[in-house]
Amino acid sequence: MNGFLNIYKTQGQSSYDVIRQLKKYVNRKTRLGHLGTLDPMATGVLPVAVGQATRIIPYLDDSIKEYVASMTTGAESDTQDAWGQLVFTGEHKVDKDQLQDIVKEFTGRIRQIPPMYSAIHHEGKRLYELARQGIVVERAEREIEIHELKILEVIPGEYSCRIHLQVTCSKGTYIRTLCHDIGRKLGTGAYMSALERIRVGDFHLHNSFKIDELKDQVSLKDMLLPLDYPLTALPEVVIDSPESLHYLSHGNPFTIEQNLLPGKIKLYSVSGQLLAIAKTKPQENITVIQPERMFIFDN
Repeated sequence: MNGFLNIYKTQGQSSYDVIRQLKKYVNRKTRLGHLGTLDPMATGVLPVAVGQATRIIPYLDDSIKEYVASMTTGAESDTQDAWGQLVFTGEHKVDKDQLQDIVKEFTGRIRQIPPMYSAIHHEGKRLYELARQGIVVERAEREIEIHELKILEVIPGEYSCRIHLQVTCSKGTYIRTLCHDIGRKLGTGAYMSALERIRVGDFHLHNSFKIDELKDQVSLKDMLLPLDYPLTALPEVVIDSPESLHYLSHGNPFTIEQNLLPGKIKLYSVSGQLLAIAKTKPQENITVIQPERMFIFDN
């Protein structure tokens, strides 16, 4: 069984919980791997690679992620979300014009300080392990990119204001930190009160499914997306020469009489089966193909 599952993670599950539940439906020797961790509080798209698909993960363009988030003003959280310890600021009212201006400041390339409650390593330990011991360490800023940040709705309340945001961002962005930092700029404080991931690269919300929709291994196979599903950005080359197929079967380089640009490509059989991912080296009137990841010939 090889391919991808577009799982919808529900609230309270960890990303590992999803993998553990899926193991009930696959051979115990089948490898599983998820793309991009989601916190237990968050819901939404969690792509899972099955079998040989785990070998494709380094080639996937999961750099673009999209979220719908809710932030609540009037308090800050030690975890920067609703599951942490809240400290109320006494200020919660939001001026919409000010909010629009602040949102512009957080669009484009910006720098974030990762939260203490995160899985980043520090001297051999995860930051969240240190945070649970009450230890706070200095964290280096990281550059991220917010491609688009839209205000969907502002809902005023008596003691807080709830703001719904849609965020399209680069890999490595902490939406919790984004909410926290916007709250600081507003002067009210804020924490992330809900989060749903609606896109990871080529995986979208509309064709995701929950694990409890699975009944058996047959239903899992029905949900399985092809091995090449997330490789739409790579050019495709069909290999029909027996000699080239022989070289490919042993992972050796070969040439084709085509002028290809340098980069990564997908190699297919005449029947349309994904054979390998390879690197191209253009030369005069030919291209050298160097296989990097083999599929059909794996044992």
